[in-house]
Amino acid sequence: MAGKSFFESRNPIINEESISRSRTAGGYADGGVMTIDGAINKTLVLFSILMVTSVISYLMPSMLLMITGAIGGLIAVLVASFKPHTSPISAPVYTAFEGLFVGSISAIYAAQTQGIVLNAVSLTFGTLLLMVVLYKYRIIKVTDKLRSGIIIATGAVALVYLIAFVFRLFGYEIPYIHQGGMLGIGFSILVIGIAALNLLLDFDNFEKAEQSQAPKYMEWFCGLGLMVTLVWLYIEFLRLLSKLKND
Repeated sequence: MAGKSFFESRNPIINEESISRSRTAGGYADGGVMTIDGAINKTLVLFSILMVTSVISYLMPSMLLMITGAIGGLIAVLVASFKPHTSPISAPVYTAFEGLFVGSISAIYAAQTQGIVLNAVSLTFGTLLLMVVLYKYRIIKVTDKLRSGIIIATGAVALVYLIAFVFRLFGYEIPYIHQGGMLGIGFSILVIGIAALNLLLDFDNFEKAEQSQAPKYMEWFCGLGLMVTLVWLYIEFLRLLSKLKND
């Protein structure tokens, strides 16, 4: 499965600093403040958009849709990251584009391994439920030290994937990242663990944004952050299951 590396991994870039900036970027023109319930509702809307475009691209997979979705999604999430007040528009745009990517890449994996998409979806939502429980009951507490560690680990993964992508442009492969074997499988498990921990940061951002009475548009922004993490986690599960199948 070494051929499917183009923008396969997407690490979250939504962070606490962005939440703090929101109080001075865009103001409170709508007169409302963010609530966790509102953010959950916005996340469900974003997920619905993602599902629609994912199904379309899964049924009509093409490299053009995959690349368009990856680049369009990346641009949208960068716009939202630097200009959070655009989230009511950039968040739906992100999920619409990302759905094109997710559906296309899922079709490629499904053509090579039967049942892999359903298994990856199940593992993704199973992990989401597990992390909700761990966060809700404070089995894992999001301290400043833990947050810093997760952010550093996420940045390291992003750097590794970026280097691997650049090397591939010149015809070189970094061993184990896209290959099977114990080391390749171990690498995927490590990345999945880091992605799962990012869910804790997303949940914590929901709470912090509500507590700080962030503007209403931050419901879209925080929902976007959670969607970015879920897409990343899903893609990594596809990669892991593919490695296990071909090992």
